[in-house]
Amino acid sequence: MIWKDIKADFSRYLKFERALSTNSIDAYLNDVSKFQIYCEDNALTLEKLGPRNIQKFLMYINEFNISPFTQSRILSGLKAFFAFLMIEHNLKSNPIELIEAPRIPRKIPTVLNILEIEQLLAAIDLSTDEGMRNKAIIETLYGCGLRVSELTGLKCSNLFLDVEFIKVEGKGNKERLVPVGAQAIKFLKMYLNDIRVHIPVKPGQEDFVFLNRRGSALSRVMVFYIIKDLAAKAGIEKPISPHTFRHSFASHLVEGGADLRAVQDMLGHESITTTEIYTHIDKEYLQSVITQFHPRS
Repeated sequence: MIWKDIKADFSRYLKFERALSTNSIDAYLNDVSKFQIYCEDNALTLEKLGPRNIQKFLMYINEFNISPFTQSRILSGLKAFFAFLMIEHNLKSNPIELIEAPRIPRKIPTVLNILEIEQLLAAIDLSTDEGMRNKAIIETLYGCGLRVSELTGLKCSNLFLDVEFIKVEGKGNKERLVPVGAQAIKFLKMYLNDIRVHIPVKPGQEDFVFLNRRGSALSRVMVFYIIKDLAAKAGIEKPISPHTFRHSFASHLVEGGADLRAVQDMLGHESITTTEIYTHIDKEYLQSVITQFHPRS
């Protein structure tokens, strides 16, 4: 098997059969390329690989101080790769089938409290067009719990503000309906009706909600920059990103007593175990109350 041809086939498989996003496909191919380098350096062919070879590869990447999370992701990518080889290239045995991923300690994500959210929103200069757009961005991120890619890919045709819902295209091109709150609706309408209508939109970008000054869809990198800049202006020292608003959205709902299944649906999580991390955030808060106020703590 020729690596170049195999990876090209794998890329098409991920795109058309698995319907993965471009970012996910790039990540899978990057993991396979790491394995390719190891195989070529050790004169290994795909047809003759066994579980011991996979274990040695994992030991090899561990020497570079790669985190357990990254190791687990690489292993997941290789499992998809070998499953593809079994289906499409008649690989006789799967050397990775019984290999277990390293245990990953579950980390409590960084969240902003209500006061910090208000501080960040107050740092936005609403006297400028960009400020009005950024206000709509933050309100939408926090009000709907979107991933940054879902925000930048949000379409005008998927806004149903009259019934307080938006349609989101999530991972794997899966669509879901997400309720949108009053503040997000208010500033989305102000941005769309007062700011966006005056932007000369580039051909092919007409349906994207959030645009830059040149009329193109806002990039993920630009959203990161906007949030970092606002955090600095608001004096927030926590390491935050667009995903922080998604975490804050979920944790505030769970702390307020929202049903975990409903939060799972809104976030677009395939497994409720992913959503359950936000119950741990709540427990951390309760523990802090005990520590601060209980006389025996």
